[in-house]
Amino acid sequence: MRARVISEKTELVDVIQRCRFCHLSMVDTEGHPYVIPMNFGFRDDVIYLHGARHGKKIDILKQHPVVCINFTTDHLLRYQNEQVACSWSMKYRSVLCYGAAEFITDPEEKIAAFHIVMAQYTGGEFKFNPPAIKEVCVWKVKILKFEGRAYGY
Repeated sequence: MRARVISEKTELVDVIQRCRFCHLSMVDTEGHPYVIPMNFGFRDDVIYLHGARHGKKIDILKQHPVVCINFTTDHLLRYQNEQVACSWSMKYRSVLCYGAAEFITDPEEKIAAFHIVMAQYTGGEFKFNPPAIKEVCVWKVKILKFEGRAYGY
């Protein structure tokens, strides 16, 4: 069985929306790959991320904002013959998104981004206190390119 390309935008978006986290990959200041899991929000081909105002990922993104973000879901171990190792495989759906990090500094835009992040996980409305908003770094990645694959589905 071969992985099939996911090319329909609705299916790509569906994979992203069903994920509980993503993996943010970037290239560090020494040219090495760096990948971390993150919570996210997604709306209108933009991924919203947040974290501490200082640290390794922020240092990297300020110098090298180009990123690749991985989303993967629907993992299911399967086999054709339980006794034959090579017949085992993992079903999945995945999407890679490419773009560049853009830091959000305006407090109102940060709050809007947080509403999008919270909507990814809940259906509720939330309040955000100004000191917390000030202390969090928020950035967005406008998706320039999607790549999707599904195996076993």
